[in-house]
Amino acid sequence: LLEDAIRTTVQLIVGERAALAASSGLVNCAPDYPSKNFLATQTLDEARHVEIFTQRLFNLGVSSDDLESTIDRYVNPNLVKFAEVLLEKVEAKDFVAGVVGQNIVLEGMAFSVFEMMYAMNEEMNPKFAHTLAGTIADERRHVGFGENRIGSLIKENPDRRPDVERMQKDMSYFML
Repeated sequence: LLEDAIRTTVQLIVGERAALAASSGLVNCAPDYPSKNFLATQTLDEARHVEIFTQRLFNLGVSSDDLESTIDRYVNPNLVKFAEVLLEKVEAKDFVAGVVGQNIVLEGMAFSVFEMMYAMNEEMNPKFAHTLAGTIADERRHVGFGENRIGSLIKENPDRRPDVERMQKDMSYFML
């Protein structure tokens, strides 16, 4: 059970690290100030999530000296590949692809996972469930931004719809 908890927490950390890198990178390529401001607040949320889940790993007995080697040992390679694809889009300053990958695919999956984990921990580990409840609230906002922003961008640039649908399908492969 301990090893399963460590393995699960590692996936959360890696996903949140990817979200942190993506949201911070998207700030500079956002086409307008409301998007920049939202992504800046999301960056703070993601940093807090990384910190919270890293602390959980320490509470599970992983030492700070063993943090990175534990992550390397347990991380799912598909999650690493997804993060690489996402961050390539962000580094290329492709705002639409970045938001699709970050706020729709990654955050949508994370939202569902956190809700499931909350339900599993509500009675057994109320302290962790409380932590997850805060994370769920953040993820709900992040997904809402992605859906609203991509919807408005597609209305402005309908020729991007096939690209967005393809990116969502390609990125979802690694998440699923």
